[in-house]
Amino acid sequence: MTAPAADNSALLKTNTLNQVRWITLNRPKQRNPLSSQMLEELTGALADAGNDPQVRAIVITAEGPVFSAGHDLREMSRQDGEEIESQQARVRAVLELCATMMLSIVHSPKAVIACVQAPATAAGCQLVSACDLAIASDEATFCTPGVNIGAFCTTPLVGIGRNIHRKHAMAMALTGDAIPADEAVRIGLINRAVPAGQLIEQTRELAEHIASKSAQGIREGKADFYRQVDMPLEEAFIHANEAMVRAMTSPDALEGKKAFFEKRTPQWGYA
Repeated sequence: MTAPAADNSALLKTNTLNQVRWITLNRPKQRNPLSSQMLEELTGALADAGNDPQVRAIVITAEGPVFSAGHDLREMSRQDGEEIESQQARVRAVLELCATMMLSIVHSPKAVIACVQAPATAAGCQLVSACDLAIASDEATFCTPGVNIGAFCTTPLVGIGRNIHRKHAMAMALTGDAIPADEAVRIGLINRAVPAGQLIEQTRELAEHIASKSAQGIREGKADFYRQVDMPLEEAFIHANEAMVRAMTSPDALEGKKAFFEKRTPQWGYA
């Protein structure tokens, strides 16, 4: 089975199946770079999916032999005759677009799943880390190779370093070496590594399973999780307690409890 998608000429391909919006990076020959145009379109596609009441989960995947090689180095390099200040301004603008896109995943009211069929490098690895969940082919690898070209993957480490222990994050950044999918599972960068031929099907099953849950519960619960996770313990309990009060007295929770006692499937609202 292949990922559902449409319009082969587009920078992104999008399709919705069983309340899951599939967003596919579609520049395989260029290794799906996170260029400024790709970042803008991806941010827009995420916003469209987040605002669509018929969409209850989002999958980000890619065409071709690379999930994403990260930023377009041609776009980040100095042009002929360009002053360094001009180059720095251009690079800063791309990085700000990238940060906006990554944050749009975190702030999306829908669960966002990375479906990684192949290597995810630098900002491409950052994209995986920004998603709520990630499933990868057992042939995929993950790499932050900035050190190999005299730089450092500082911005990818913002997300990666919040997924995994800092020593694992620094090992990736200091060596620039690629790690295999099973190691990415072990250190917590991804949830699951599966045989390549099963990747789309297992991602679809997970996404549709999540899509069957309460949209209200996921929207509010996801936001509360990301708010409390970096709080001091005492503050986290205060925040989580109030969030739990709201959750347990919400319309969907009332329906869910009623359905439980009546031994039927809940009929969730779209609020």
